[in-house]
This record gives sequence, structure tokens and C-alpha cells, in this order.
Amino acid sequence: MLHTMRWFGPHDPVSLFDIRQAGCTGVVSALHQLPVGAVWPVAEIRARQQQIEADNATHTPLHWAVVESLPVHEAIKKGLPSREGYIATYQESLRNLAACGLRTVCYNFMPVLDWSRTNLSYEMPDGSRALRFVWQDFAVFDLCILQRPGAEADYEPAVAEAARQQHAAMSAEEIAGLTNTILLGLPGSEEAFELTGFQSLLNEYATIDETTLRANLHYFIQQVAPVAAEVGINLCIHPDDPPFPLLGLPRVLSTADDVAALLAACDVPANGLTFCTGSLGVRADNNLAAIARRFGSRIHFIHLRATKREENPRNFHEADHLAGDVDMYAVVRELLLEEQRRAASGQGASAIPMRPDHGHQMLDDLHKKSYPGYSAIGRLRGLAELRGLEYAIRRELTASAASVNQPFVLTEPA
Repeated sequence: MLHTMRWFGPHDPVSLFDIRQAGCTGVVSALHQLPVGAVWPVAEIRARQQQIEADNATHTPLHWAVVESLPVHEAIKKGLPSREGYIATYQESLRNLAACGLRTVCYNFMPVLDWSRTNLSYEMPDGSRALRFVWQDFAVFDLCILQRPGAEADYEPAVAEAARQQHAAMSAEEIAGLTNTILLGLPGSEEAFELTGFQSLLNEYATIDETTLRANLHYFIQQVAPVAAEVGINLCIHPDDPPFPLLGLPRVLSTADDVAALLAACDVPANGLTFCTGSLGVRADNNLAAIARRFGSRIHFIHLRATKREENPRNFHEADHLAGDVDMYAVVRELLLEEQRRAASGQGASAIPMRPDHGHQMLDDLHKKSYPGYSAIGRLRGLAELRGLEYAIRRELTASAASVNQPFVLTEPA
């Protein structure tokens, strides 16, 4: 696998030298300074490449390996008439990225909120801090703070009553903290949603159910995937996070069947998947190794992290990368077998970009400000563990191939 880390640009507290020293050669980045729906100009793309590659002549080379994300405008998700203009803009950005040598573009199709947590500093038994989602805490926000019309129907009566009692006992600071956590903006962005006016954003989805949102996603991919294929870019959708409905908003990329439907909607290799084990792993009915095996040829980008379901299975937190509910051994083995198949078929680039996702805040980083889930040391630990696992599985596959006298070429990790 091609080892990468996400970098949010010049203002990221984690530097490019931190990423180098973690053992990465690839950088995952985006032009967060541009508004959603704007064309990504060649000049801006090249400027970001130059920032990433500035010290390549004297240090371990880095390159911009993956765009995460080229965001999809809400007009496209809602299927508004104005979507045609935004789709044309998206196509132009893809062409510009290809002209600069970018080959992998991640995106998502989650309405309004791209991801949701209720605690950004959940203390783990070892004193490190993790991201966490608690269903009852989310009910407090939805029922008692936002007071969304019709929200009562989305919660079990016992959860709704417990949420009201919890809210009544909360201080103003606790209420503000929960609100700010849920309305946090995109990673890398300094902007967050405001409570006033947030309901109006939800109201715009009042007539959009799962069937409609899915149709809008399929329409979008049918327009952009052929362009991506033409210019040599692999598009890869990120699964819903978490993979179940929130705030009355539908979800359409949460299960293996959802993935299959999207890939069939435009059956070209450029239409692919960002295989995020954390997002998909929240659902017990998602067999991650089987998903990796089934869609291996269409996996263009990998997020490896392990979520842990709690007593209430809607509650989960980010576990250590080799712990939690994800069978990381089985998943990485399937991914390495896919890389082996690609190499055997003569594909030029068989290594799939991978990044360790959502590391714990730990050690010296506990005293530093960083984007939630993206502190340096926690991701360094995760990458180190994953690289060790990858190395061991490669050795195992080599020994297995040798024992049955089958040719197998061991390629060192990129």
C-alpha cells in the first residue's frame, strides 16, 4: 500500500516534515480555502503541489497522492435545477486536477453534515483521547437543543425521556459544547454551522427520501465518472459516517448493497470506493473483509481505522487501529491480495493509497491544538502498527506461495 497522511494545508499544526518522519511518501490534501462549488484552478492546484514538494530535493520526497475531498455541492445532492452548472464545474475541476497529474479523488454524498460525533475528546483507559458518538447525546441535541419538528419519531421512548432528563441537568457550557461539537464544520475548515438557521438547511431535505437521494447520487456519478475515466482519474466515494440516518436525513452509502448499486449505476473502473473500515465497521452487518474482496478492483483509496461499538450498538468510539470491531488482519490481507492481482494483471500502479484515520490524541499532542482525529502522534502510532501488520502479511503470503510452488513477487511497501 502507498502510505499517506492527510494534510490540511499551511495552517495544519501537523507539518509536512511530521508526515515525512512518520514514514509516508504520499500526502492527502484539498483546497479547503475554495468555496464548495467553485472551479479548482490549475494555478491553485499547482501551488498546493509546490507546497507539498518544496523540500523534495533535500529530503524524502513527498507528493500529493489523493484529493480528499473535492466536495459535492448541496444543489447536486438535492437534485435542484442548478445542479447542472455545479456538475459542469465539478467536471472542469477534474480536468484541471488531471492536467496537474492527480489521479485519485475522494468525495462523499452525505447531506448537510459530512460526519457526526458527540464527543471530540473521549478519554480512553490509557489517558489518550478519542472521537466518540453517543446516541442519547445526539438525541439531546436533536430533541432539546435544535428541537427539530418530528424528531420524536426517530428515537426510542426510553432514549427520548433519558435525553430530556440529561438536558435538564446540563449546564449552559455543556449545552454549548455539545452543540458546537455536532455542528463542527468540515475537517480543515475554520467554519462551523450556526444553530440559528441550521433547521432551515434540514427543511430543504424535507421531501428528499432515501430513494430520491440515491437517484441524485447515481445521476451525479453518471455525469462525472465518464469525464474522470477520460482524463485518467479514479473517483472514490467515502461511506456515510456514521452509517445510519441522522436528523431525518437519509443515508445512501452505508452497506455493501449501497456500494454495489452505485458501482452498477455507472459501471466504469473510474467509479470506485474509498474503503473506510471505521465508517463501514460501525454496522455489525457489514462484513469488511467480504466487502474488500467483493469490490477490490474498485477500491481506489483506503482509510484504515477501527471503531468499537458499545453496549448500545448505536454508540461507538475510535479504538486503537488494531483493536475495536474491525478484523484488521483479515481486511489488510484482502487488500494485499488485491494489490497482488493488480500487479499480476500488469497494472502500472498496483499500490493502493492508504492512510491511518482518526488517531488518538496522546502524549505531547494532548497539550497541542489539532484538528479532531488528526493529531500527529496518534496517527503515527496507527501507521506504525498498520505497516507492521502489512509487512507480516506480505511475509506470510510469500511463504504460502513458496510452499505450493506458486510464483509470487514480493514488492516492498511504497
